[in-house]
Amino acid sequence: MVESRQWDIVLTREAEKSLRRLPRTLLQRIDRVLAQLSENPTPLDCKRLTGYPNLYRVRVGGWRIVYTLEHDRLVVLVIRIAPRGEVYRNL
Repeated sequence: MVESRQWDIVLTREAEKSLRRLPRTLLQRIDRVLAQLSENPTPLDCKRLTGYPNLYRVRVGGWRIVYTLEHDRLVVLVIRIAPRGEVYRNL
């Protein structure tokens, strides 16, 4: 039997603030994706951001979740949750 390890999801203050402002339906979709990231932090639809070592993004409709991985502690650190046009500014 293969044992799968669960990754912890940690949100920055900015990411938490973004989540609080979202409509309930979008919040539920993002919660589902975050739960999936805790099981598999690099799903097939995630992309590594060019020019940023160890930064990834995953799409949720027109929104993006930008995160990094801390392999030694099994932590997915969510840096930013924002619409596509704004998420990459000032990373």
